[in-house]
Amino acid sequence: MKYAIGIDIGGTKIASGIVNEKGDLIQSEVVESDPSDREKMFERVISCVNQLMNHCSIPTQEIYGIGVGVPGKVDIENGIAVFQNNLPWTNFPLVDRLREALQIENIVIDNDVYMAAYAEWAEAKVSEEELFAYITISTGISSSFIKGGKFIRGAGFAGELGLVPTYAPGHEKPVERLELVAAGPALQKKARKVFDNEELSPKDVFAKYENGNAVARDLIDDMVSSFAHGIYMINSLLDPHKIVLGGSIATKNPALLGIIKEKLDTHLIDEQKHILDEIHISHLGSDQGIIGAGLRPFRMIND
Repeated sequence: MKYAIGIDIGGTKIASGIVNEKGDLIQSEVVESDPSDREKMFERVISCVNQLMNHCSIPTQEIYGIGVGVPGKVDIENGIAVFQNNLPWTNFPLVDRLREALQIENIVIDNDVYMAAYAEWAEAKVSEEELFAYITISTGISSSFIKGGKFIRGAGFAGELGLVPTYAPGHEKPVERLELVAAGPALQKKARKVFDNEELSPKDVFAKYENGNAVARDLIDDMVSSFAHGIYMINSLLDPHKIVLGGSIATKNPALLGIIKEKLDTHLIDEQKHILDEIHISHLGSDQGIIGAGLRPFRMIND
């Protein structure tokens, strides 16, 4: 059995794990990020990997490769973290630095959502001819599309669903970027306003929703109306065979899926309604980024 290291890098935490070629996560470690400085941030990544290797029985020489998921725009050919809005790594040569620090040659870098999408695509076992869509709903909203094991990248920035203008009920502007009305921070901001500055997490708002709170129901109804509109645009443009929803908002609030399908059903014409049976919540949870990154050194994508 071959093993690789998957690294999922974010603005608040870094997660790394040992992944085998079947996609099983053997062991993982998490450390806090330090985005105050590019070198301090890089040191935290190395610390996370070293911590992982110190706690596992697999020697470094048996590691087949490393996959790394990074937020924002990534130059996958040259191994450069080009731009992130939550990390200090503008045009940072991440792959070269990792090779130097860890003495492992086979290193693959990609956008973090693409890495998570790859794990979900591998888990879904769709056919070579089927188009797979992954959408994450968390602190931001983004998406990725895979067909036949290859990403649809466009000119390099494809999948930024959160930037798409969409229907925004209950907001000052009738049309707004999806991320500004349906991501976690947007829900929290609006909840704080309507609940008299009460500090509520998205999970708290969903709990109130499920308990029948009328104000929370209006909040969730507005949020999901916008999000369903975003999915409808994807469905109308690409007609995917399967859609998987990930990210903390989706995975920690199982009631969301039914509400989305109910809203989406009002937009779909009969020829599109097959997708209602093919929208699912991820069951890989927060490990999907590590797993997808860990699988990539084994299954290089020539896209």
